[in-house]
Amino acid sequence: MRVYLERIFKFIVSLLSGGHRMAKKQNFIHGAAILTVGVIIMKLLGFIYKIPLGNILGDEGYSMFTSAYSIYFIFFTLATAGLPVALSRLIAEADANGRAKQEEKTFRVALATFAVIGVIFALILFLFPEWLAAKYLENPDAALSIKAMAPSILLVCLVSAYRGYCQGNGNMIPTTVDEVLEVLFKVISGLILASCLLKAGFGKPVGSAGAILGVSIGSVISLLYMIIYKRRHYSELSASYTAGIHDPNDTPDDDGVVDSAWKIVKDILSIGIPIAFGACIMAILNSVDSKLCMNRLQSAAGFSYYQAKVLYGVYGKAQTLFNLPAAFITPLTIAIVPEISGAIAKGANAAARRTSADAMRISAVISLPMGVGLTVLAYPIMNVLYPNSNAAGPGLLAIMGAASFFVCTVLMENAILQASGHEKLTMVTMISGGLVKIIVNWFLVAQRSINIYGAPVGTLVSYVVMALMNYIFICVALKHRPKLFGIFARPLAASVLMGAAAWAIYGLCSRFIGAVSWSRIALCMLVAIAVSVIVYLVSTIALRSITKEDMKLIPGGEKIANFLHIR
Repeated sequence: MRVYLERIFKFIVSLLSGGHRMAKKQNFIHGAAILTVGVIIMKLLGFIYKIPLGNILGDEGYSMFTSAYSIYFIFFTLATAGLPVALSRLIAEADANGRAKQEEKTFRVALATFAVIGVIFALILFLFPEWLAAKYLENPDAALSIKAMAPSILLVCLVSAYRGYCQGNGNMIPTTVDEVLEVLFKVISGLILASCLLKAGFGKPVGSAGAILGVSIGSVISLLYMIIYKRRHYSELSASYTAGIHDPNDTPDDDGVVDSAWKIVKDILSIGIPIAFGACIMAILNSVDSKLCMNRLQSAAGFSYYQAKVLYGVYGKAQTLFNLPAAFITPLTIAIVPEISGAIAKGANAAARRTSADAMRISAVISLPMGVGLTVLAYPIMNVLYPNSNAAGPGLLAIMGAASFFVCTVLMENAILQASGHEKLTMVTMISGGLVKIIVNWFLVAQRSINIYGAPVGTLVSYVVMALMNYIFICVALKHRPKLFGIFARPLAASVLMGAAAWAIYGLCSRFIGAVSWSRIALCMLVAIAVSVIVYLVSTIALRSITKEDMKLIPGGEKIANFLHIR
């Protein structure tokens, strides 16, 4: 099996790199486009995983999965959100100055650092699952699922070091292939384990743990691929994967010029910890959501434990769809960090500001229509993907669709601040937004007439606050005021037209064929989506939300621009 996997991995790498030692360094749009292709594949695989899984486990079982995953995501974020960004930034700065030996030593030190962090976090998950489930989440049935996640956190930490190294060199190909392989094996193994365990009569807590064990299996495959890629493409020091220049001070360690291991660790932690804790606030919020919602639904709103699990379970299903727009923006945030950091290292501040503005505009072009679509078509989407779920689902998704745009805006603003050396400000933003969410949830979820609907309202309000705070920080700290009208006006106009078309087409289709069965609802939804996509593309071109210069940054983009008459 190992030999066959190795041959498959080598074939994929040689195919993507054209048989050369290293794919040509990509610009940030090119790199983001590569990552986005991976996101599309991963999201399709994710739907294959989470949607059937939600139907296999039911609302009650899915609440265990969601609760456990919220705990895991805290540790996952602490280990991977900030440190790989810090590594990427340090690698990009060394690469921009032609310091290949510095790059290699930075990677080695980072890999050891990430390994230590991974071991600590894995032990916490493995040794204290009952306390985390019962005392923190107030969902004791999630304990076994939390324990099943322990191995994956160590593996993910190791993988993150490899990804950060490649991203710092401007190479997004290995991250894309690696993530697809990870999700593919997670889907296959997770669904098989969950289904088999339930059929064997082990119960929903064990079934949920089996599904989560698939994450560890996917992580093993992911790490194997990255090790092979690194050894094949970056196994020796060479100027062929640097910026094309050579720093004479980039000499061996015994000359005392390449940074010491302690300095590298200090730099990684000083950059990565604020980013990690800032991002971790949102991961903590997911677990606070679980604890707070379960507690307030029972103690204040008067629902039983079973009813609270069902309501939180359908909220978790809506969250799966809510996270979709952010998944398409994340590749862009990953790609711009080394681009902006490299530009600043060279003193090209104007180029860094231009990259920031372009990234925010492209983010709006992607996230606005997706958020509008989730809101307008919330009813058919939830009823088609999660039939027989609690009736609260469509309303939850409608609110979260509106919030998804602000989530994407915050992600992009965070990346700009982090790449510019102001990562501590993002931590302030996330903490402030987190407090707002807790306060809103505490009061709204406790109202029986509002109940679980208070959770997405809290999400919406908190991200609006964070987006405004980040904008102020960008204006003050970077002495650069992005022109919001120029960034958002045209994508917003095109998205409103698209949303109106989707609403009208679904309504007309439902009236004529009667959207009462699953198949008819699905048909009306697909027709509405198809028409709204066409409307958005036409509107985007007509309003010039995307320009020909933007398209030139994408491989083959100029030909596409000419074909679509994009000016």
